[in-house]
Amino acid sequence: MPQQKTAAPKAKARAPFPAEADLHTWAAELDVVGAKLAPRFERAEPRQRVLAYLTGLLSNAERKNSWQLAELAGEASPDGMQRLLSTAHWDADGVRDDLVNYVVEHLADPQAVLVLDETGFVKKGSKSVGVAPQYCGAVGKIANCQIGVFLAYATAAGPVLLDRELYLPKAWIDDAERREEAGVPPQVGARPKPALGQALLERAFAAGVRAFAAGVRAAWVTADSIYGGVYALRHFLEEREQPFVLAVPSTQRVGLSDKAAQVVASWPAQAWQRLSAGEGSQGPRWYDWGCMSMPWRDAPEGMAHFLLARRSLSQPEEVAYYFVCGPTAVTLPQLALVAGTRWQVEQAFELAKGEVGLDEYEVRTWTGWYRHVTLAMFALAYLTLVRLHAQRAQDMQRTRKKGRPPTKTAS
Repeated sequence: MPQQKTAAPKAKARAPFPAEADLHTWAAELDVVGAKLAPRFERAEPRQRVLAYLTGLLSNAERKNSWQLAELAGEASPDGMQRLLSTAHWDADGVRDDLVNYVVEHLADPQAVLVLDETGFVKKGSKSVGVAPQYCGAVGKIANCQIGVFLAYATAAGPVLLDRELYLPKAWIDDAERREEAGVPPQVGARPKPALGQALLERAFAAGVRAFAAGVRAAWVTADSIYGGVYALRHFLEEREQPFVLAVPSTQRVGLSDKAAQVVASWPAQAWQRLSAGEGSQGPRWYDWGCMSMPWRDAPEGMAHFLLARRSLSQPEEVAYYFVCGPTAVTLPQLALVAGTRWQVEQAFELAKGEVGLDEYEVRTWTGWYRHVTLAMFALAYLTLVRLHAQRAQDMQRTRKKGRPPTKTAS
């Protein structure tokens, strides 16, 4: 949506990339990204502007809106940046496919965990596509916001965002005038969040589809109970023989009549082990964990079903429940770490919003939302890779100073 042309606010541009990433590293990697994206743009203007847009998202500008990004690119008005997000001819889904290939090529990890989750984007007014009063995890209450469902790829190098879908609340589904004004495609109907999540997983797993060089491979999939509590999603993963640790509600039926909370409440004290769910900002995240096999549930060969529970140490009445389908030999410590990996998606959202402007767009349309969010996701993956290269270079320098030959690392 065009903005009123008033004086542009002054961008506080500082060092455009993280201090730990040297000039040659980030410049070379940005050239790689530019070459990868170039075929998606038929004309030179949007091809050059998309790199300027990415550079602005990666900058330390105080804000990442069209005014700021235009100023950083040396442009007198935000018109060009707004055209890039609204009317320029390019396919955001094609760039999303390039992002998946980029991550698979540079950040693939056999122990990676795919994480489904959502985040909210607080907005004013009623014109922004998908906006409505709904629960927003970003502020912890009902707010006027948009909700995006995301698929994160959690690796040892850090989490990145692979794919995205905008959730349309009920108020938008049958409002033809509102949909048309916001550019919602006619074929987009009511899509519950778990269905959106499954669509993200289907695309990630697809090999040779939509120009993917290879499907994404992950050791596990995890998600909260909004997604894990839906049988269709669990069945989809079982059919693929894809291991998962999915949260379910306390009322989830475990057998013919018993519910998860009832079953776990009957476990003896010795059924619990104190284990870390991984490192948090304050150190290891300790909980009591318990696990029970569910042999009556059919599972793919070599796999089994389990009921997993996590109990708070400070408030023992707070218990989380999970359905697991994984290797028969999986251990409780392994399951605790997989379940804990779900928190990495919060880190990805924090990084994407705090460092590459995921939530700082000023667009109202369907096309604009998908274009900005996709480019912000690409910027996050780029930033993760550059930081990984910088960390490896620092590790090699420290190793050389100690007089030992450097250890080879995967590219």
